[in-house]
Amino acid sequence: MKIFNHNLLFLFLGLGMILSTSSCVEDDDFNAPQFEQTPPDIEGNIVSLSVLEGILEQNDNGPFTFNDTDNVVEAYVISNDESGNFFRELIVQDLPENPTYGVAIQVDVNPLFTKFDFGRKIYIKLDGLSIGQREGNEPRLGIADGTDIARIPEAFVDESIIRDTLVADIVPVQRQLSELEFSDVNTYVELTDVQFSKIYFSENTSASYASETGDSFDGERILESCASSNELIFSTSTFSDFKGLSLPPGSGSMKGIVTRDFFGEFFTFYINSPEAVDMTGERCDPLVFSCGLAASSAENEFLNVDFEDQNINSPVNIPGWTNYIEAGSEAWEAFVDNGTNQSLGISARVGSFNSGDDSTVSWLISPEIPVDSNSKITLEFKTSNSFSDDSIMEVLYSVDWDGTEEGISSAEWGVIDDAAIVSDSQFFADWISSGLVDMSCFEGNGHIAFKYTGSGQQSEDGTYELDDIVISVE
Repeated sequence: MKIFNHNLLFLFLGLGMILSTSSCVEDDDFNAPQFEQTPPDIEGNIVSLSVLEGILEQNDNGPFTFNDTDNVVEAYVISNDESGNFFRELIVQDLPENPTYGVAIQVDVNPLFTKFDFGRKIYIKLDGLSIGQREGNEPRLGIADGTDIARIPEAFVDESIIRDTLVADIVPVQRQLSELEFSDVNTYVELTDVQFSKIYFSENTSASYASETGDSFDGERILESCASSNELIFSTSTFSDFKGLSLPPGSGSMKGIVTRDFFGEFFTFYINSPEAVDMTGERCDPLVFSCGLAASSAENEFLNVDFEDQNINSPVNIPGWTNYIEAGSEAWEAFVDNGTNQSLGISARVGSFNSGDDSTVSWLISPEIPVDSNSKITLEFKTSNSFSDDSIMEVLYSVDWDGTEEGISSAEWGVIDDAAIVSDSQFFADWISSGLVDMSCFEGNGHIAFKYTGSGQQSEDGTYELDDIVISVE
């Protein structure tokens, strides 16, 4: 015979009611237990992260190893590896707002965000660590390994990097692409007025952040400015959890960390997550005029400019044409060269090389082209260069320029896309034909402009040369 304990029955019923009541709660509005944290007791001299910059300069970019020092630098975390776009690397800057210096700490720990979250104030004990910087690249802090900086072993991380209780609001510094400087490297920046190049978009499709054929380790995408001609490489790790997302097709801004490529030759940019991207505005692609190339020239010659009547080494002065210096001191001028870089008789040229000007923008603009009254219009010209390097030449068209120098910068100029212009990779002694450019589909009478842009830096800018401009109509 089974003996039943009534006290146990009441106990089970009571537990059942308690469990039933708790399982029917439909919301999670409860207070999680709060744990009071005590700020760390830091032993040693607390100094700014920016002192590392001077140490690198004094030691030929290192590696320099700190020995027998009680100096501790304070910094703020600006990287977040939760999405997988950073790996065993902690990017920190000296201040939460208006930073002056940043460092990439090499750490043999993954993940890092669970302890060193975005905005977290930290202290780094320098004793035993090394600081180094490859030429043109970002400074790195870790363990010296020959001429390189290796990761701090996991066993020593808690000893070397101390977590504070403070999580600061990190305020990004706003930058246009044209404003980036080396001091922005390893700092948290908001790039404004940017968009991804149109090469990543077709009618109904968009390239991904980093899951295209050919993406290896990093997916690299061209990010371009809406305010200037500057571009930047936007990088996303192929191990990130958002690599398959489509690039945003619009324009706007993004927040992230400025870095340099492996060889230290140009700026790159990484984001912590796609939530840092706000690019919902309309695209700012330049206006483009394109009808393709013509099979034959239009019958009647409207303009033929060979510069043979111009005064050598003087600014080009042709009736009906505008030779305008928007910035700098260099105009389009006539020249003759019988050497290796031979001119075509008398030709026109412009260049900012060794000018000393911070910026050079020079225009040579044609008289009005009678597009509306002709069914066929063709254009052809020739260009050459003397190591153009980072200077550029564009061939543009405008239907709303008012004919005044003051109105040049306010007019809308579109690129004549089919006109070939000599590239920096082509032999400097060659003259390159534009091809027979068809302008027949252009809408509205307008002006053709040959625009040169350079900076005057000795190692970056060269010269463009122009000749044999022929415009025909019928």
